[in-house]
Amino acid sequence: MKNIRKQLWLRWLLLFLMDCALVVLSVYASMELRFEMNIPARHLITLRRYMPILVGIYLLCFVLGGIYRVMWRYAGVRDLARLGISVAIACGLTLTLNSFFGLGLFRSVLILTALISIALVGGVRFGWRLLGKDRLQGSLGDAMPVMIVGAGESGAYAVTLCNRNPEKLGRPVLLVDDSPTKQGMRVQNVPVRGKIQDIPKLVTRYGIREIIIAMPSIGGSKRMQQILQLCNESRCHIRMLTEPTDLDAGPGGQATIRELHISDFLSRDEVELDTRKIAGYIENRTVLVTGGGGSIGSELCRQIMRFKPEKLIIFDIYENCAYELEYELRRRFGPKCPVVTLIGSIRDRERLREVFETYHPQVVFHAAAHKHVPLMERSPGEAIKNNVFGTRNLLEIASQYGTERFVQLSTDKAVNPTNVMGATKRITEMLVQKYAEKTSMKCMAVRFGNVLGSHGSVIPLMESQIRSGGPVTVTHPECTRYFMTIPEAAQLVLQSGANADSGSIFVLDMGEPVKIMDLAEKLIRSYGYEPNRDIPISIVGLRPGEKLHEELLMDSERSRMTKTAHKKIFVAHVDPVDDEQFEKMLKVLEDCEQWNDERAVQAISSVLPSFHPQNNEQIA
Repeated sequence: MKNIRKQLWLRWLLLFLMDCALVVLSVYASMELRFEMNIPARHLITLRRYMPILVGIYLLCFVLGGIYRVMWRYAGVRDLARLGISVAIACGLTLTLNSFFGLGLFRSVLILTALISIALVGGVRFGWRLLGKDRLQGSLGDAMPVMIVGAGESGAYAVTLCNRNPEKLGRPVLLVDDSPTKQGMRVQNVPVRGKIQDIPKLVTRYGIREIIIAMPSIGGSKRMQQILQLCNESRCHIRMLTEPTDLDAGPGGQATIRELHISDFLSRDEVELDTRKIAGYIENRTVLVTGGGGSIGSELCRQIMRFKPEKLIIFDIYENCAYELEYELRRRFGPKCPVVTLIGSIRDRERLREVFETYHPQVVFHAAAHKHVPLMERSPGEAIKNNVFGTRNLLEIASQYGTERFVQLSTDKAVNPTNVMGATKRITEMLVQKYAEKTSMKCMAVRFGNVLGSHGSVIPLMESQIRSGGPVTVTHPECTRYFMTIPEAAQLVLQSGANADSGSIFVLDMGEPVKIMDLAEKLIRSYGYEPNRDIPISIVGLRPGEKLHEELLMDSERSRMTKTAHKKIFVAHVDPVDDEQFEKMLKVLEDCEQWNDERAVQAISSVLPSFHPQNNEQIA
């Protein structure tokens, strides 16, 4: 570090001496021009006498004017104006001193000195700029100028990534960091030019078009929200450096530069896991994840592998995602990691029986379900078949083959449901309760809200709309949703599974509800656009079955909710389910599972009093 500081001081000194010589040259050039107009010899002697004063004034104005803080390789018109103003002030001071103290210098010489100084000092610097630009174009082409936020190890790695592929990632022009000791330093010859609060003005000064935030350790914190707010003010495209453990990490778990996720805008505290408790029920056990290729299911598999299961079974009906997940896990955890991918449906009892007969899973995470609200409104019979009776199949066979723990993934849409999907998920919660009562298997459900980035979620849709030029569609200006990131949801599901309370419904702390309109505006700004000016926002109305505001607890549960040992997990004490009424419910649903029309909806409504279907008009 001392060597770098020494080099910086040496560079500054050389610039200072060069400017000193240029100002002296300007003075002598002015004298020569005036000499051709028969300047008296005594004036030449006077000018030489006061030369140190003139040069000192110019250099002082250069220092105070910030000329030595400008990175001239990337200088623009604003920097030339800065030089011009500094020279003008120096000229004004010399003229004032000459008049006030009667130095006897020609005004024309002092004015010519100023004009020649601008030409020489500015010419040398812009020549340096052009020379540097030529060299950069020779190696980087027309690479986009990039600012990197964070000058630590992550910032250095971001510089390396950009230099390896400048055509795709851009050319690092400067870094910003709040550490005072890093100011004026260079990272791989890229200077640290200011603090994070200086982002908007530095973007303007250096013509930055993209910002890369290289501070992965503060993701989701309030500090990250402040940084994103400053970056959004600049209207630059914003990207992030991932952590090696991030979903978007590159081959071998290496950090990469990714597009900004809307999850980056959520101020969420990092999840603190009781790893001992989780390992206590996963380590050296066979774990089955249904719907393992889906958004939550796949992240569950990634997290489970950290706790060294004896075998991890990925069970899914969709082969492509399951295959890609197995490939990813083998790449990350080694080719011999104990992963088995099986294709099948939870509707198929014989296939489930075959899987349990072969592998005898001790822990089951049930993430397989039909989850798309509008689609299930059009196909209610399919929701009943898959969500209700598929779950019953799994519970029955798991209990028969000695499964120790069964964790059902539920949803906030199961609370006072207004759509078929939510109603069927509420019935699966009741199924979990019943099997907890009548079997020795520990059964529990985990209820949470929307997961950012999951298949079919609103965010990927908005991103595609932005990339195509808009409009971005929002159902209602006041619509709110609870949001959670995929890793956070998966980690809390694992933590919930460690609880011993069989038959419980665990509710995850989703934070405050978020307005969809606010998310849309933030996402548009993250791409460097202004909402409703560059990208329009269109209000399209609620889709079939959608609520304006989601709930995490029913009224009867709210007053009885209790805490667990984990600050983000609560227990919803639901009303007991009458055996006779529940069997009647299942019989009614069996009779209507072949219907995919209003009859199925009416049947669900008749047996589930909390279900209040909405008759929203379908949106084309």
